[in-house]
Amino acid sequence: MSLSADIKTKVRASFARQSLMGTFGAELLSLGRGAVTVAAPVTEAVLQQHGVAHAGLTFALGDTAAGYAALTMIDGAADVMTAEMKVNLLRPAAGDRLVAEGRVIKPGRRLIVVQAEVYAEVDGARTQIALMQGTMVPA
Repeated sequence: MSLSADIKTKVRASFARQSLMGTFGAELLSLGRGAVTVAAPVTEAVLQQHGVAHAGLTFALGDTAAGYAALTMIDGAADVMTAEMKVNLLRPAAGDRLVAEGRVIKPGRRLIVVQAEVYAEVDGARTQIALMQGTMVPA
């Protein structure tokens, strides 16, 4: 099932209001019903002491992709917020950019279970660096 123009507009407008995503230079790569992909470049501003992207960037991108995937499942003016999010950091975030693919596992009226996979990308080749699972609540 495809997304309505209203939902696409709602998600894009919400994403544009996220100053953290703007600070990271993040962008929405794809937007579908229950699935959203977000990416951000790995710059000097987001490195940790070992010279790879900080886990904070990994988490923020995964949480954002999963949250917007949940938002695509909600009609009207309602929004979502993260109630909880588990992250497994699988390997260092070494790459030129990070790409987070969020998806809805189980939609619901009160709880929406989501998942995100985060990848480090080098010259277009992706390596998974994190797996996240969480719960979004309508707000």
